[in-house]
Amino acid sequence: MPGEIHALLGENGAGKSTLMKTLYGLLQADSGEILWEGQPVAFSDPAAARAAGIGMVFQHFALFETLTVAENIALALPEGKTTAALSDEILEISKRYGLALDPARTVHALSSGERQRVEIIRCLLQDPRLLILDEPTSVLTPQEADVLFVTLRRLAAEGRTILYISHKLPEIQALCDRATILRAGKVVDSCDPRTTSPALMAEKMVGKVDRPTRRASATKTNAPVRFSVRDLSLKADDPLGIDLKGISLDLRAGEIVGIAGLAGSGQSELLAALGGERLVAPAVMQLDGAPIGALPVAARRAAGLSYVPEERLGRSAVPDLDLTANAILSGWQRPDLVAKGWLKRGAMRAFADKIIKDYNVMPPTAASLARRLSGGNLQKFIMGREILAGPKVLIVAAPTWGVDAGAAAAIHRALLTLAEAGAAVLVISQDLDELFTLCDRMAVLFHGGLSLAYPIEELSQEKVGLMMGGLADAA
Repeated sequence: MPGEIHALLGENGAGKSTLMKTLYGLLQADSGEILWEGQPVAFSDPAAARAAGIGMVFQHFALFETLTVAENIALALPEGKTTAALSDEILEISKRYGLALDPARTVHALSSGERQRVEIIRCLLQDPRLLILDEPTSVLTPQEADVLFVTLRRLAAEGRTILYISHKLPEIQALCDRATILRAGKVVDSCDPRTTSPALMAEKMVGKVDRPTRRASATKTNAPVRFSVRDLSLKADDPLGIDLKGISLDLRAGEIVGIAGLAGSGQSELLAALGGERLVAPAVMQLDGAPIGALPVAARRAAGLSYVPEERLGRSAVPDLDLTANAILSGWQRPDLVAKGWLKRGAMRAFADKIIKDYNVMPPTAASLARRLSGGNLQKFIMGREILAGPKVLIVAAPTWGVDAGAAAAIHRALLTLAEAGAAVLVISQDLDELFTLCDRMAVLFHGGLSLAYPIEELSQEKVGLMMGGLADAA
């Protein structure tokens, strides 16, 4: 209805994105009809949908890496505006809605949170009457999400309709007026999320969810250090990036440590250094006492370090390869998958099938192309691939980005089990609920510097939020 914020709920692969792509003109329906303002429509492409007043912000960013923010936004708008005029509009919109963004910055230098802002501002500049948002807060901090909610409520008050897809049920409860629930491609229920508990909504989506609980952290204080970072300073390889400043951190065997931080605080630069995409002096990083700072990615993996970047398509998976091929991307040195340069295709398929089975990846076939999977299912596959490799150290960014409640619980259980087996796990995430669920200790990254890692029992979301904003003394 006009002025309504309507939630669309469902587990990964339930059909939410397919339904929205049909409404937005990316796919054509086989049967039935779509009524837009009382009239049947069949949009031939997204341009036709936008012209009718429908805008969509996708979960996977549709941006050109080598173009600036302003150039990317211009591609979705009618011609006729100069870059300077458009840049002024972007700055005005970003200031009005609290979505800080530099129009002249190149997209490849942006963090995931900043890329999300580009998508949202691009959509708002089209003045839509219906705004579809697919997992809009998956890379936003709680403070950024609160700003977005203020924006959405303002848009709804203006008479616009918001169609909101998210797996974060508490935010659905706080924001939305009504919810429709999909399961296996069908509508199974609708409810008022303001009066329906998150647990009941999750059960309607995926069945009963068995949520894991964090282990007591006191038993790990004397465990040996598996991975250490000492005084890591690194100039950003982009002039507008964030320099890392004297970062030190220890990960002990059996421990899960979290790093929280606002988007653009240096997460991308830190991940590149920890994973081996940027090299440093050998002794700056050690794995089980051996220096690895100068080792590239493959050598670090051979030493027992697994790494999941924040960007799934293109960095963690190759879109046009099937899941069997994607299963071996980070495991080509494993003797059970490759022998003397020859691929063991049967073993590869068996490994892909095990990931699919253990992590309930849909569709359940190793022949599926990575780009055909929903964002949540692709994330489950990537996380399963790295966890089942049995690493000594796992470094992961946003492990449950875009996955449903049941899948998030499964991934959390797998991370806890990996730690209990003696691995050290580092989770870099903007989802504070996730960090408080998983971690034994937590540090905060702010403008390239890392705080001390405090025991989770000594922290609160309010305290961490202040530290994320640079108010460490107040915290």
